[in-house]
Amino acid sequence: MRRTVALVMGISAVLALTSAAGAAVLGGGAPPAARPEDARSMITAVQDAEQAAAPTAGAGAVAPVTAKGGEDSSPHRTGRAEAGRVESAHAVLGYLDADRSATLRFPGAEYVKVHFSQLLLLPGDYLTVSDPKRTEVHRIDGDAVGSVLGSAGRWAMSVTGDTALVELHSSDLDLLGLGATVARLGVVIDKVSRGHTESERVAASESYQKAKRAQARTGREETICGSDQKADAVCYRTTEPVVYRRAKAVARMLIGGVELCTAWRVGPRNLLLTNNHCVADKSETSDVEVWFNYQCAECGGYDVFRPTKVWLSELITTDKTLDFSLFSVTDFPLVEKFGYLELDLRRPAKGEELYIPQHPAGAPAMVAISSDRDRAGNCAVESNDYDGYADDTDISYYCDTEGGSSGSPVLSRRTNKVIALHHFGGCPNSGVRMELVAKKLGALL
Repeated sequence: MRRTVALVMGISAVLALTSAAGAAVLGGGAPPAARPEDARSMITAVQDAEQAAAPTAGAGAVAPVTAKGGEDSSPHRTGRAEAGRVESAHAVLGYLDADRSATLRFPGAEYVKVHFSQLLLLPGDYLTVSDPKRTEVHRIDGDAVGSVLGSAGRWAMSVTGDTALVELHSSDLDLLGLGATVARLGVVIDKVSRGHTESERVAASESYQKAKRAQARTGREETICGSDQKADAVCYRTTEPVVYRRAKAVARMLIGGVELCTAWRVGPRNLLLTNNHCVADKSETSDVEVWFNYQCAECGGYDVFRPTKVWLSELITTDKTLDFSLFSVTDFPLVEKFGYLELDLRRPAKGEELYIPQHPAGAPAMVAISSDRDRAGNCAVESNDYDGYADDTDISYYCDTEGGSSGSPVLSRRTNKVIALHHFGGCPNSGVRMELVAKKLGALL
C-alpha cells in the first residue's frame, strides 16, 4: 500500500511538472529545461582497470533498433580529432505493455553513446546502458518526481563496442486504475553518437594527413614529423617502466560524443589539465567523458583494456593565451589509482630529451619518444624560446603527434616531470612552457 501511495504521489508530481512546462510525452514535444546538476545524477559502474581486454560486442538478445540515417556532427574545433558521428535512431521504453529494453547496434563501431530526448521515470526506477554481456554497465537514476529534461535532452556515458543495450528497471506496479496515466511516462531514445569503424578511422586518418600536408607551411595543428615513431604505451612496460607508469596518468577525452583530445592528472588532488581549445567554457562541459587506462594489452596488439570512464565535473579555470584548462572529474576515487604527474617549473635547455604520452586520433595510449628528425634518435627540445599564441611562451620539438593529442603532457627524460603542455604542430610541434602555466594557476594547484 505504501508503495502504491508513493507511486501515485510521484506520478502526480511528474504530471504536474510536465503540464506546467507544457511538456509533451513520449517524444511529442520539448520538455522544460534541465538543471546542469541533473546530468550529474548518472552513476557509472566501471570494471577493474586491469581486467581482461573488452570482448567483442554481439547483437544482443532483444530486437535491435536500426539507425535511420547519419547526421553530420557539429564543426570540429582546431586541435580536436574526429571520433565518430551522430546517427538518428528511435526507440521508446515505457510502462504497462511498452518495451522495457532496446538494443542499438552499429557493426564495427568503437563505441555507442545513447541520447534521450525524454526521461520520465517513476520513483525508484532507473535505466542501465550496457554492452550485451553487461560487463560495462552505466546506471541512470530517476529522482523523486521523475527526471524532466530540457529540449537538448541527456547523453548517457558511452559503451565500448558496437552495441548498446538500454534497459528500464521497474518494480511491479499496483496502479489503482492509473494505467492510462502511467502510459504517458517513459523514455525516448532519439539519436546516438557512435565511434568510427576501422575503415572510417583509416579514411579519417588519411584525410587528416592530406590536410596536414596541404597546410605544411602554415599549419599549427598536431603533426607527424618524418616517419611516425610513436609506439603503444605498453611497449615500454619493460624497457622504460617509468615512462609506462607516467603514461597511466594520461586520459582520452571524448567531447560531445564525436571529438577527441588528451588530458592528464596534475598532482594528487582531483585536478586535470588539457588545452583551452579542447574545453573552453562551462557550456562545453555537460558531455565530456574522460577515459583512463584506454591502452593496448600487448605491444602492437589489437586487444584493448576496457577503460575506466568518468565525467568532467567542473571547469575550474581556463586561459586562451597559454591554451590551458584545469578541471575536475566525477567519481575521482575510481581514477586515483592511475597516478599523477608532477611539474618541472623551469625553461628546459635546448637539446633536452623529451617524451609525450598521448591519445593521437583517440587511439589507445601511445608514447612519442623516438624521432628520426633528431640526431640522437630521441625527440628533444628544438627551441626553448618558441612562439605560441604569444611571444616566447613555447618550446618546440619533433616528437610525433596527431589530432587528438592536444592537451598531452610533454615530459623531460631527465626529470620525468611535465615541462610543457602540448598544443601546436607544424614540424616542429610545440607546447606551452609549464612554468608559465603554473604561475598563472598559482594556488589552484
